[in-house]
Amino acid sequence: MKRLLIILIALFVFQFDSLIAQHNVEPMDQLETTRKASTLLQLINNFYVDTLDMAKLTEKAIVMTLKELDPHSSYISEKNVKKANEPLVGSFEGVGLTFQLFKDTILVIGPIPGGPSDKVGIFAGDKIITVDGEDAFGEDITNQWVMDHLRGKKGTEVTVGIYRKGLDALIDFSIIRDKIPINSLDAAFMLDNETGYIKLNRFARNSQDEFHEAVAKLNAKGMKNLVFDLRNNSGGYLGTAMSISDDFLKSDELIVYTEGIHSPRQDLNATNSGVFEKGKLVVLINEGSASASEIVSGAVQDLDRGLIIGRRSFGKGLVQRPFKLPDGSIVRLTVARYYTPSGRSIQKPYDDGVDEYYKDFAHRMEHGELIHPDSIHFPDSLKFATKNGRVVYGGGGIMPDIFIPWDSTRYNGVFSSLVRKGVFNSFVNEYLNDNRKALNEKYKTFENYNQGFELPERDFDVFIAKAEEKKIDLESEQFIANVGFIKLQIKALLSRNLYETGDYFEVLAPWDREINKALKEIDEGTVFNELE
Repeated sequence: MKRLLIILIALFVFQFDSLIAQHNVEPMDQLETTRKASTLLQLINNFYVDTLDMAKLTEKAIVMTLKELDPHSSYISEKNVKKANEPLVGSFEGVGLTFQLFKDTILVIGPIPGGPSDKVGIFAGDKIITVDGEDAFGEDITNQWVMDHLRGKKGTEVTVGIYRKGLDALIDFSIIRDKIPINSLDAAFMLDNETGYIKLNRFARNSQDEFHEAVAKLNAKGMKNLVFDLRNNSGGYLGTAMSISDDFLKSDELIVYTEGIHSPRQDLNATNSGVFEKGKLVVLINEGSASASEIVSGAVQDLDRGLIIGRRSFGKGLVQRPFKLPDGSIVRLTVARYYTPSGRSIQKPYDDGVDEYYKDFAHRMEHGELIHPDSIHFPDSLKFATKNGRVVYGGGGIMPDIFIPWDSTRYNGVFSSLVRKGVFNSFVNEYLNDNRKALNEKYKTFENYNQGFELPERDFDVFIAKAEEKKIDLESEQFIANVGFIKLQIKALLSRNLYETGDYFEVLAPWDREINKALKEIDEGTVFNELE
C-alpha cells in the first residue's frame, strides 16, 4: 500500500507544480519526493514480476491516499464526473441515494427525499453489503459498479442487503427504481395566516430560483414570518448557500469565510439584494444538516438574524476544490475550512480517523445527545459571541438556540419496520389503485382533502393485516401508542401521490415538534427579543 501512496504523490506533484508556485508554497525536495516516486513508478512498470494495469493501480493509489487526508477529499473517475453532479444539476432513473465508497464498502450518505430509497426507509449511515444477492464490498467495487447495479429503468426492481449499526443481521430492502426527483425544494405553504414554511432538501444549481418562487407565492398569501427547514439537507453548492443566505441578510454582512494553510482568508459578504431581510425567521436543523446548510444556519445565528431550532448539525466545514487530472478525472481536494461570522469552525474533529468520523451519529445516540441537550459539553475555549453578544459554541456543527429532542416515540422500531418492510408503500399503492377516482371526485383540491379525509377503520384494518403478514409486533406499546401518527403518515403518503410532493409535509406539519416550537416562539417573541 505504501508504494501506491508514493506513486500518487509523484503524480500529484508533477501536475500541480504551477499551482504550488502560485501559492508560494516551499518546494519539496525532488530527491525525496518527485524523482524518488517517479523512479519507483518506472521500476514497477518495467521490472515487476507480473503484468500490471498501471492505470488501475494509479486509481487505487489516489483513492487510498485521499482517505488518509480527511473524510471529504475524494476522487471521481473521468467516466463518472458527469454522473457525480446529476443529483444537483440533472435527472436520472435509479434508486435515489447519494453514496461514498468507504474502505471498499458502499456507505449511504443520504437518500434523495421523495426517491425510491427514501420511501422504503434507507437511512444515512447504512452500508450496502449485497445487491440482488451479489456481494457489494471489496476492492472490485467502484463508483461505476455501484451505478451499474443500482441505476436502471423506471419500474424495475433491485434488492439491497443493508448493514445498520445495532442490528445483528442484514436487512433486505426491495426498491422499485423510478425517476429521481430533481427539485431541491420539497414544500412551500402557510403554517398560519402570517407564517410561511419552506423546506429545501439540497443546495442545487437552481435552488435560489425555486426559493424565490416560493417566497413570492407565500408573500401573496400574506407571509410576514418564515420557517426555513434545512433538516436532513446535506449541502450542495457553496454559491447557492451564499445566495440564499444573502436573501436574509443586510448588505455587506459577513456570511462565511474560508481559510487554509495554503488558501488565504476569503470573506464572502451579503449584497444589497434579498427577498426576506425583514420578518421573523426560524431555521430548522438536525444531525443530517451539513455543509451548505450549516453555512446558512451559522450566518443566521451569528448575525442574530433569526432563531435556530432543532439539534446539532452534522459538522462538515471542509472546502473541496476540484482539480482536473490529465485523463479528465477529478480530485476534489480539501483546501480550506469554513468559518461562521463569529469565527467558529463548522468542521467537527476527525483526529480519530475516518471510521470514527462516520460513526458520529451512532456515538451521538449512545451519548444521549439526540435526546438530552445537557449531554453536550463545550469547553470555554469553544465559546463565541454573536453580533449582539449572545454565547454560541464551536467544536463542530451548529448548536441550535432551542434544542428539540429526537422523536423516539413516533419514529420507533415498529414504525421503522412498517417503512422498511414496505407496509406503508404497499398499502398506499393498493389503496390508490382501488380508490383514486373516488378520492379525486370527492376531494377536488388538496385543501379539501387535508380538511376532510380520514382513513376509514375498515381500511386501516387492511393495513394492520399487511403488517401482520410481515410479522410486525402490533401488540407492542410502540404500535398501540403510535396509531394516530401512523394513520397520519398514511394520509400524508396518499396526498403525495394524489396531489403534490410538498403536500406530504403539510399534512404532517401540525404534528411536527420543531415546527410547533417555531410557531410558539414567533407568536410569543420572547427569544426573538434577545436578537435585537
